[in-house]
Formats: sequence, structure tokens, C-alpha cells
Amino acid sequence: MSSPEIAIFASGCFWGTEHIFVKHFPPAKGVLKTAVGYIGGRADAANPDYRTVCSGATGHAEALRIEFDPALVSYADLVEFFYRSHDPTTANRQGGDVGTQYRSAIFTSTPEQAATARRVTEEVQAKHFTPKGSKIVSQIVEAGPWWDAETYHQMYLFKNPSGYQCPTHRLHW
Repeated sequence: MSSPEIAIFASGCFWGTEHIFVKHFPPAKGVLKTAVGYIGGRADAANPDYRTVCSGATGHAEALRIEFDPALVSYADLVEFFYRSHDPTTANRQGGDVGTQYRSAIFTSTPEQAATARRVTEEVQAKHFTPKGSKIVSQIVEAGPWWDAETYHQMYLFKNPSGYQCPTHRLHW
């Protein structure tokens, strides 16, 4: 096994984001560990909780932190799957979930991740969105501090199979 790397994606409600990644990338396919949590908000909004993030007051996004084995799955493949598994053409919205906490964003940890995210975004835009006349609006930003969400949010849809899932969290191609 290679040294694990970290990828962080925000694509609406973090329950569905985690559920689709874990279903399609079990450990044998490279995703070793996941956590849902909060990132990307105001510096003075440290250690936020779900209620505060949902209010929109913190500026944080609901996001998924993935620990992955780059020998089994590349960062580029995870970025492409991120685009494939939600609607990256809506700013601050996925389905009925509206607000900056539901924005589409890739939080990068290294200059190499940022370059890969930009390259894959351009490729996905040209192949899947330009022909439809739509534009990817996902942010690509440097990751800042990460806070795990409360325990009951972790693996929520695996523990609560009939729980709410945003209809955009599906395979779009």
C-alpha cells in the first residue's frame, strides 16, 4: 500500500456525498476511510456544529474527507467521480438544499491536487457539460481547517437507509 492521501469534496448534503463514494469505492478500490464534516468557512467560526453550519452563518460547507490509497485510485479519478455524482452547475444548491453550506467545491491540500482538479474540471466540462450548454461552477480552493461533524452524521445513510438523500447524488454518466 502507498502512503494514504486525503481528498476533500463538498457536493451538497454530506450524507449523500459519503454514501455514493463509499458504495463505489470500497477499501479494495482505494477509499480507506471517510468522515463528514465542515470546511471553508470564516476563520472565527472554529469547531462549528451542524445547526450553526446549516444556518449559513459560518460560511462552512458540508463536506466529505476521504483517506485514499493512490496505488488503487488516483486523485484524478476521485475528482471525476465527484463531478459525476452531483450537479456541479448550480451555485450554492443541490436539489432542494440551498445555501453556501451546500456548495460544490474541491478543497485541495497540495499544489499538485489543485493542478489535477483544474485539469480534470476542464476535461469534464468539455466532455459532459459544454455539449449541454451548461457550465461547472464548482470552486477549487485550498483546504483550510477541517472539523468532523457530530458522530450521528458519520455513515448516516448506511445506518439509516431510508434517511434523506438529495436526488442529485446519483451517477449522472
